[in-house]
Amino acid sequence: MTSTPTTTDLITGEELAAMGDIGPCELIDGRIVTMTPAGDDHGNYEGNVYTALRQFVRPNRIGKVRVGEVGIYIRRNPDRVRAADVLFISNERYAQKSSSGFLDVAPDLIVEVVSPHDRWSAIMQKLRDYFSIGVRLVWVVNPNTRSVFAYRSLTDVREFAETDDLPGDDVLPGFAVRVSQFFEE
Repeated sequence: MTSTPTTTDLITGEELAAMGDIGPCELIDGRIVTMTPAGDDHGNYEGNVYTALRQFVRPNRIGKVRVGEVGIYIRRNPDRVRAADVLFISNERYAQKSSSGFLDVAPDLIVEVVSPHDRWSAIMQKLRDYFSIGVRLVWVVNPNTRSVFAYRSLTDVREFAETDDLPGDDVLPGFAVRVSQFFEE
């Protein structure tokens, strides 16, 4: 006989953050969901995206770039904390941050790198979550097709091949990077 979990079985984002390094995970409606650690190639692609963004953002002093499964509050009670591979958050949004743990304001741009074990339905759920808090742009980097899908919403998407330049649009005006740079060794 299984019992129905009670609200006392649920944890908050603050409790998750206080646990320290428990390995890759997300908090989905108060419950820890473990994730497989990123593979070597995945880590390389994340690093390449981070480098391209940071080389543009830092000298222009327009915000912060973060990498490495950064926790972002999606909702509270029960808490949902998603882990983004790479993100950009403008100075204006970052100034609204009130938590010392996970981000409690929406980044402007989130980058998700598709892993071999990722299901497309799970990626789409993450996009729903991101757009629900006001993320303006999501790049889904797909190593299998060596392309990037740029989502402005669930229905506004463009695909960029490895020979295309990926623009920052109004989120990062003046930014552009050749998609193939994300896949360099």
